[in-house]
Amino acid sequence: MKSDLGMFALRVVTGGLMAGHGAQKMFGSFGGPGMEGTASMMEHLGLQPAKQWGTAAALSEFAGGTLTALGLGGPIGPIGILSSMTMAATTAHWGKPIWVTEGGAELPVTNAAVAAAIAMTGPGRYSLDHMIGIKVPRWLVAGMVLAAAGAIATAHNQRSLPAVACFPSIQPPRQ
Repeated sequence: MKSDLGMFALRVVTGGLMAGHGAQKMFGSFGGPGMEGTASMMEHLGLQPAKQWGTAAALSEFAGGTLTALGLGGPIGPIGILSSMTMAATTAHWGKPIWVTEGGAELPVTNAAVAAAIAMTGPGRYSLDHMIGIKVPRWLVAGMVLAAAGAIATAHNQRSLPAVACFPSIQPPRQ
């Protein structure tokens, strides 16, 4: 019973905040950049076509966060969060010290770890999946994981700029 309440709190907080983060990118909510600003950010990161990668980021965060908060769709929501946070950690935050105060990947890595734990553990008793009796087939979960890994690999292979070039404040070591 305690673990189900703990999972509920973890899902609602992490999923809700990720949905809000995605809403910033997608709709400009909560002072966010909206789709135009998100596409510009993707272009700055060297991800082309920027509009499509921005849409993918916004959708994976918004839909992934919403599904996670509701406990709907098994690990599909957490996989969306894990995917977007992996991309964030390995692009926007790459090459910086880990701490968020230094622009590092502290928060994306934490969110990715939480999403992975939720995906592996399940949404718990206090979830729509449990109430409705939904069980996502393993083949679908495996397909989602492979698709997410493929998308991340594709994004990195198509990047037009290395991480250091994306952030002028990070200079390569002098020789």
